[in-house]
Amino acid sequence: MSKIDLDNLNDTQFDVLKEIGNIGAGNAMTALSTMLNIKVDMSVPKVALVPFNEIASLVGIEDQTVVGILLGIEGEIDGMMMFLFDMRSAHHLVNSLMMRDLETNVGKGAESFADIEMSALNEIGNIVSGSYLSALAALTGMKMISTVPSLTVDMVGALLSVPAAEFGKYGDKLLLIQSQFGETDFVTGLFLLIPELDSYDKILSALGM
Repeated sequence: MSKIDLDNLNDTQFDVLKEIGNIGAGNAMTALSTMLNIKVDMSVPKVALVPFNEIASLVGIEDQTVVGILLGIEGEIDGMMMFLFDMRSAHHLVNSLMMRDLETNVGKGAESFADIEMSALNEIGNIVSGSYLSALAALTGMKMISTVPSLTVDMVGALLSVPAAEFGKYGDKLLLIQSQFGETDFVTGLFLLIPELDSYDKILSALGM
């Protein structure tokens, strides 16, 4: 049984979890900058422990279409991780990777993505999510393995139904990291880190808590 109570974290425990979010997001930004071969600035990430039933309202209205990358976490830490970004951000990423005008197809829906663009999005999401997880593994010194990431373009409510179906295992809150990369909202993303409750204990213990 987990020793941690997410509703009653002390300030030190919460600061440690926030630092995990900051370091992970910074690592992801570096990977994105390297992949796109451009300088990508990052705003200070907003980090919070959020009840799962409030996530949809933070991401957007439930029928807003977004791009989601979902992967499982296995090894010394068990859980899930999801990276979400809106359609405008998705088009910016694809256009930058393919060296096109950044506003190409911006404002169009999921049907505007050709197969090669979906592959590009999948690779971007894979690298960004994997970079975050690598930072967490390096920080804690624990072995973490990601499952094969899956990419979906769908409404917010539909995307969140996948981790929601498993959420009973993980507790009633998750660690949310909201990051903006680049200037003028080049990419706005949400990292959702959902460790099992026992894994929170392991993370904090590895960091001396």
